[in-house]
Amino acid sequence: MKKIDKLVLKSFFGPFFLTLAVVIFIFLMRLLMLYIEEFVSKDITLVTFGRLLYFFAVLTVPTALPLAVLLSSLMTFGNLGEFFELTAMKSAGISLTRALRPLLVLAVLFMGFSFWFNNNVAPWANLKAYSLLYDIKTAKAALNLKEGIFYNDLPGYSIKVDKKQGDSLTNLVIYKNSSSGIESGNREIILAKSGRMYTDPSRSYLVFELTNGNDYQEYNDGRSAVSYTGSGTVKTTQFMRNGFKHYKLVISLESFGLHRTDEQQFEYHPYMKTLTELTTIADSLKKDATRASLTVAGSSRNYYTYQFKDEAVVKDKKVTEGKWIDTVLARPLHTSNPVEVEQLALSQAQNMLSYVQSNILYLAEKEKSSYAYELESHHKFTQSVSVFIMFLIGAPLGAIIRKGGFGLPVLVSIIFFIVLYVLTLLGDKFAKDGAWPVVLGAWMANIVLLPVGLYLLRQARLDSRLFDKDAYLIAWNRLKARFGKDKQPLSVPVS
Repeated sequence: MKKIDKLVLKSFFGPFFLTLAVVIFIFLMRLLMLYIEEFVSKDITLVTFGRLLYFFAVLTVPTALPLAVLLSSLMTFGNLGEFFELTAMKSAGISLTRALRPLLVLAVLFMGFSFWFNNNVAPWANLKAYSLLYDIKTAKAALNLKEGIFYNDLPGYSIKVDKKQGDSLTNLVIYKNSSSGIESGNREIILAKSGRMYTDPSRSYLVFELTNGNDYQEYNDGRSAVSYTGSGTVKTTQFMRNGFKHYKLVISLESFGLHRTDEQQFEYHPYMKTLTELTTIADSLKKDATRASLTVAGSSRNYYTYQFKDEAVVKDKKVTEGKWIDTVLARPLHTSNPVEVEQLALSQAQNMLSYVQSNILYLAEKEKSSYAYELESHHKFTQSVSVFIMFLIGAPLGAIIRKGGFGLPVLVSIIFFIVLYVLTLLGDKFAKDGAWPVVLGAWMANIVLLPVGLYLLRQARLDSRLFDKDAYLIAWNRLKARFGKDKQPLSVPVS
């Protein structure tokens, strides 16, 4: 490796790792802002939260890699141009293409790494991240009693306190709810003047230590009396009241906390599939859609009143006078009333219309499912190719701008990344809806940005002053001078 290659690579790797970390951090902050309500007031340990952030950081690498390559290559050649190192290279006979060669090889390696990551690591990270996120979203909020409001998240209990200071409670009302059989409802009520609430060391049980209260119970032991009234019978129950000075109520917290769901329930999503699995599923869905469309014609014959007995006879039959058509119909009408015939025809037409509409929706959903899997299989390639295209844009653009640091390069990089992101979303939408071929929708962003990268590379090789303000001022002054000269009045010589 020559010194020029070491110089360029050394200038590249520092900004690359820094920008990659910053971009991943930004995506993680976006995740937190999007699901902040799901994380608040839930008993999630730091280990679980750290695992969630780790999985999402891993799966954002393919998305962050193009932006990191774009920004770091732009900063690298922007710094080289700003400190006249590119000028020194060119004066020594080293072309821009030669200076780009080490990063060009590195961009190809990044492209291969991105494809491998998308095909092998990203499905695993998506499965782990979204299954864990689902479990966090479905977990119950941590126990939070509020003054004067019934708390009903504990299964089988409704609890209200008048005042709460830390773990000390005042004027408690606890309903024990029964949900079994005909005796369902609030069959037991506990009233206490004061109490204390805490969890056991294992955090598996919630304990209420109550003082100075009563326990009211209503139950049916099978020997209750039955009274007869004028409107029917009324079944009476036993009522019991127990006073206490100290009472300990233990409630299980099994319904709280995080309960892991079987990850196989999430494996159906395209994000959790490798390229081979995506191709196989997409082909199977296409075959199913084709097979279903072929059965529609045969099934639709059941909605017609008239059916030909022998189509060959009908083709050879000449239209003549008489009732010859009745001899070739399988199900002739059993009525000659015009009103009944019209009603029957209208009913058959409505049934046929409903059948056609339902089959159109069914086949459209089948095709959309195949489009989604096929689109994801193309994204395994498009995301890796976008890394190379972002390099083609960033490196020449840095050589043209000749500005390093996090100022102008960051602004330009964000603009191109937004263009890439928006074009990708538009292409995906049109492809999933079937408005565009899947190949065109998946590759639209790369198709649009590749000529931009090649054009910038050409301009950088020609030392173009594309972003030089003075060049545009000179061109504008020349344009004004030209039009001003054309507008000058002709001078007429005076004799």
